[in-house]
Amino acid sequence: MSEKGNVGKLDFPFGVDFDLVHGIMKDPQNHVVRLASSMRGHYKDAKALEALVALGDPVHYEVFEYRIPEQPGQLQFCISKTYPGTVGGECFMTKGHYHKVPDTAEIYLCLRGEGWMLMKRSDGSAARERFLPGRMVYVPPLWGHRTVNSGDEPLISFCVYPGEAGHNYGDIEKEGFPERVFKRSGKVEFVPSSKAG
Repeated sequence: MSEKGNVGKLDFPFGVDFDLVHGIMKDPQNHVVRLASSMRGHYKDAKALEALVALGDPVHYEVFEYRIPEQPGQLQFCISKTYPGTVGGECFMTKGHYHKVPDTAEIYLCLRGEGWMLMKRSDGSAARERFLPGRMVYVPPLWGHRTVNSGDEPLISFCVYPGEAGHNYGDIEKEGFPERVFKRSGKVEFVPSSKAG
C-alpha cells in the first residue's frame, strides 16, 4: 500500500487529491496563474485588455500540476481552470499551445462549466469541440489547441498527455488561431480572426 512518504517518488505508485467542485489539485507541485497582463497579444482588442489590466489585472486561467519527469512512458496530468469573462466581447481563453514533441496527443475531460476547444494544424486545418461537464475532448498529435470559456462559471478540465510532450507556446503567439469566440448579448459567436474587430 502506498504511504505518504512515497508520494513524489515516481518509480513508485502514488495518489493525488483533487477538489473537483472548485477545480483545484490539492498541494500541487506547480501552480501556473495567467493574469490579464499575461495575455497581451492574444486578444483582438488590445485596448480593452489594457483597460482590464488597469482595473485589477484579473486571473484568466490557472493550471495545477504535479511534477512528472518529461520522459516517454510517463503521463503528465493537470487541472485547467479558465475563468468566465470577456475582453472587448471576446471570451476569456488560454494562450494555447502545440506540444514540443508534435506527435503527441492530449485528452481533456470537462468537469464543470462550458466552452470550446479550438484546434488547428500548421497546414491550416481547423476544428472546434464543445466542452460540457462529462464530455471529453481528444486533441490528436500535431494539433495546436486553446480552451475558451463561453459560460458564466469557471471552465474546469482534467488533462492527461504523454510525459515527454512539453509545450510550445511560441508558434501560437506568431500564428494565432483561425477563429475567435465572442459572446454578445448572451450569444456565442465564432468569428474568423481575419474579420474580428
